[in-house]
Amino acid sequence: MTDDDLEIHLIADSTGETAARIARAAVAQFPSRDFTLVRHRRVTTPEALVTALDAVRAREGRPTAVLFTFVSADRAKVAAQACAEMGVPYADLMTDAVAALRTISGTEPDRVPLRPVGVEVDYFTRIAAIDFAVRNDDGVAPSALHEGDICLVGPSRSGKTPLSIFLGYLGYKVVNVPIVPGIDPPPELFGVDRWRLVGLTMDAEKLQQVRAERVKGQGYARMKDGYTNLLAIYDELDAMKALHRKLGCAVLNTTDMALEESAARVIDIVTERAKRFGSTLRRPANITSELPGE
Repeated sequence: MTDDDLEIHLIADSTGETAARIARAAVAQFPSRDFTLVRHRRVTTPEALVTALDAVRAREGRPTAVLFTFVSADRAKVAAQACAEMGVPYADLMTDAVAALRTISGTEPDRVPLRPVGVEVDYFTRIAAIDFAVRNDDGVAPSALHEGDICLVGPSRSGKTPLSIFLGYLGYKVVNVPIVPGIDPPPELFGVDRWRLVGLTMDAEKLQQVRAERVKGQGYARMKDGYTNLLAIYDELDAMKALHRKLGCAVLNTTDMALEESAARVIDIVTERAKRFGSTLRRPANITSELPGE
């Protein structure tokens, strides 16, 4: 058996994105194995369900798992029975969640497939926050630094842009400021609330590796300004440490840290520092604090 033999079939009555996210999170716990995700979208008829299950049945004898998200309890029951008969491991990702919410709400669910998720206040908040992050990427508008919920400060390729956009997806307005050797940071940066500032750093060897990959991807053999020179990077990180100290900001080392983990750490850091400064980090719609005592 090879890693390529492992398949996860995602069967959904909508886009299958919910199942895909959970599958990716689960797969991340098995870094030494490779899994193939097979999506069966918009399975809203008995015929479509039979087709999806036939694809699973065709894998007989090979390692296969099924994750499904059906708002229809009957369709979920059929899928579960079919998987049990085939001896295929499966997980029903929707039925228990809907049942739990039915219990606490005392309301019967509509069970409408293909219903858009989150097209309410939180959806538009996220879209606006992502747009804000894109418009203010790499400190292009210093005058807007004070408008952000969070301000990331770090060297090139330390993860500022993807982290800003991911935090935007969560509903936070984020600005990021790249610190370039030999160029003074924008004076507006020193006017941002200290608790909103998070300095990003990275181990020198890892930063060199990331930058080398970027240079290679752009078709250059090397750069002459010390961008990928390890000794220059050590000096750059020393200067970065001094600036972070001058700004009085918290510092997060993003070396080998998953994007989701970095985002969670940033939110926790800023939330806790805001409390100490007698302030509060704005919470996006439908998001409540996870910190004790909040």
